[in-house]
Amino acid sequence: MPTTSTMETGGNVRLDKWLWAARVYKTRTLAAEACRAGHVKCEGMALKPAHPVRVGMHLTVQQGEITRTLRVLGLLERRVGAAVARQYVEDLTPPEEYQKRHAVERQPLVLWPKGMGRPTKKQRRQLRGLLPDA
Repeated sequence: MPTTSTMETGGNVRLDKWLWAARVYKTRTLAAEACRAGHVKCEGMALKPAHPVRVGMHLTVQQGEITRTLRVLGLLERRVGAAVARQYVEDLTPPEEYQKRHAVERQPLVLWPKGMGRPTKKQRRQLRGLLPDA
């Protein structure tokens, strides 16, 4: 394992820092906000961003429509590559959770009747009013 690990020294790592370093969240700010919002739990209890992470912890992380279940295999203080990060976290999420995300992504935002041709300018404006701002 790389030298960025504190697994050997037994040091403390903040939860938000570990979630960012293990590539669960893209930024440390997003990890901290998820903790504050109660989206990161351990044994049903919401954890604060400064909560110390221990090896063997089971975390439940709510990300959009899916709930990921993770087990901490090692402690990280610095962000590492995706291949290396997989050595520090075990994903226990059932495949059905990931299928929820794909089911939502595949649904069209607006159904246009087949055989109606292209929408007119007026119809496009009406459709644009229905869609959320991008």
